[in-house]
Amino acid sequence: MPTPDSSLLTPNSWLITGGCGFIGTALIKHLIKNNQATHIRILDNLTVGTKEDLKNVCNFQEADISNLSPQSSALSPETSNLSPDPSPETSALSPENNHAPRVELLVGDIRDPETCEKCCQNIDVIIHLAANTGVPQSVEDPRLDMESNVIGTFNMLEGARKNRVKRFVFASSGAPAGEVVPPIHEELPPHPVSPYGASKLAGEGYCSAYYKTFGIETVALRFSNVYGPGSSHKSSVVAKFIKQALNGEPLVIYGDGTQTRDFIYIDDLINAIQKSATLHWPQSSVLIPQSSELNSQSSVLSPQSSAIGGETFQIATNRETTLDEMTELLLKVFEEKGIEKPKVEKTSPRLGDVKRNFSDTSKALKHLNWQCEWDLVRGLDETVAWFLNRKNC
Repeated sequence: MPTPDSSLLTPNSWLITGGCGFIGTALIKHLIKNNQATHIRILDNLTVGTKEDLKNVCNFQEADISNLSPQSSALSPETSNLSPDPSPETSALSPENNHAPRVELLVGDIRDPETCEKCCQNIDVIIHLAANTGVPQSVEDPRLDMESNVIGTFNMLEGARKNRVKRFVFASSGAPAGEVVPPIHEELPPHPVSPYGASKLAGEGYCSAYYKTFGIETVALRFSNVYGPGSSHKSSVVAKFIKQALNGEPLVIYGDGTQTRDFIYIDDLINAIQKSATLHWPQSSVLIPQSSELNSQSSVLSPQSSAIGGETFQIATNRETTLDEMTELLLKVFEEKGIEKPKVEKTSPRLGDVKRNFSDTSKALKHLNWQCEWDLVRGLDETVAWFLNRKNC
């Protein structure tokens, strides 16, 4: 029996929406370092991440979406001799990396269906990170949250369907679960308490429908509170506290500090995304809709479907940490690194925030062979060191 072409056993062409952001740039850096892609396309509207952020991890070409076609794309074989734009010497696409992929940036918005359809041309796997992120932002502008997270996700799934993309990894959150007694797991009935949780739940629903109806291997990952190097644009609590401390400002906790979260380090999260995108990679490109007679919770998959298609996974540490506990650990890191101890202030809880939040990750361990490796103390130390180095550059 002939040996299968190894290039058919893993995805070659990746589309990463929101690829200029914190998670996107970390994923691109990981893919390049480990030679796990031959082509990477990024769709980003640059409202959070920037071209400079992308340049810090790779060389890239910027393409005009209006001119995008299978023939003109940097991801098509005809353009394989195009040279990447120059970037800093620290780029992962340095000359000595002979296996560096071609990276293409398309500046556009996932709320535009034509943009999404064009961006999905010649793509094997989509990592859908672009979103309106965070509970406070969704409370402030619930319509924008819905348009970005519901319509934007629908547009990307339609682009995947029309271009016969094999796999679609959706960045969800623990927010769909709502105010429940943790640990959160995938079988809990969702009761979101914020517009953000509702919009992410809708995205999960569309992913399930597009797997069952159209055979796209969707995988929804419910990220917990991610932190780590590269998070300078994030407004979540760890990054916010570090920036406040470095600016000599007090650390403001919304609530009494006993509320709990599940803090996951960026490297662990990236490993989960990579496994979700590549595990059980289909050898056939034929997409076969799942039988409507199957129960929606059934694990019986067709021979050409993956063992993870249509599934949702909690991606977290399985550890509950109060904000007071996290703050104390962070203050110790500040002291060790010579950062002046900031004051800690507490104020009223924010609308939409849940009291307790941590996840059971046993399903991810069983089906993705994934679990966290970083503890919070080590992760906070690396994160503060990165912010300090950035400030001193």
